[in-house]
Amino acid sequence: MAVFVALGAFLMTLAGGWTAQRVTDRRHLVLGLAGGLMLGVVGLDLLPEALRAADREVFGVPAALLLFVAGFLLAHLVERTLAARQTAHGGAEGHRHRTPEVGLTAAGAMVGHSAMDGVAIGAAFQVGGGMATAVVLAVIAHDFADGFNTFTVTSLYGNARRRAVGMLLADACAPVLGALSTAVFRIPEPVLGGYLGLFAGVLLYLAAAEILPEAHHEHPARSTLLCTVAGAAFIWLVVGITG
Repeated sequence: MAVFVALGAFLMTLAGGWTAQRVTDRRHLVLGLAGGLMLGVVGLDLLPEALRAADREVFGVPAALLLFVAGFLLAHLVERTLAARQTAHGGAEGHRHRTPEVGLTAAGAMVGHSAMDGVAIGAAFQVGGGMATAVVLAVIAHDFADGFNTFTVTSLYGNARRRAVGMLLADACAPVLGALSTAVFRIPEPVLGGYLGLFAGVLLYLAAAEILPEAHHEHPARSTLLCTVAGAAFIWLVVGITG
């Protein structure tokens, strides 16, 4: 049953990526919406779940928050390292410079997150009862945003459409594979919480340092800001309905 539900996540992910492709003539609105979706996922979904699952502290600070900061710094380090390497090989350094490897790395992290969504579906069905319903609704609802963000962030960093579609397909398949894996093993909850904290830091960096500045660079319009607010509000609605 969990695998059939994961197929719903598969379709929602593809729908999100398809939507991102179809509105390329309004790229600033797409990026504004993607930034809002990512901000909402980080603050309203990933971090609360990470704090709940990884409840231990390290020197007075929740471990999930330490990994959140580590994820933010890791994303910054990776981007700066790749940008410096490309500059050393003749690339032009600048605020708007984009390295395709960063986009692929970010999309790869989203694929990993989608696989964990599938694991969550399988684990919820093992628990049974209302837990399965809540988790399934939450995962399927926000997989639209995952597909949207995966295609957007891959394309933003200069990757060809073929690569962006490939990462979208990988992101769509990941929940199904994750659900299948629960027939073999289960990830300890503290480990899952730590992973969510780390991934939240990576997403926040991409949203705040890359996607939102790019959205307002050429079109600092009020409509772009409204799309960002709408993206965050959508995630709030999803969390409220499925929580």
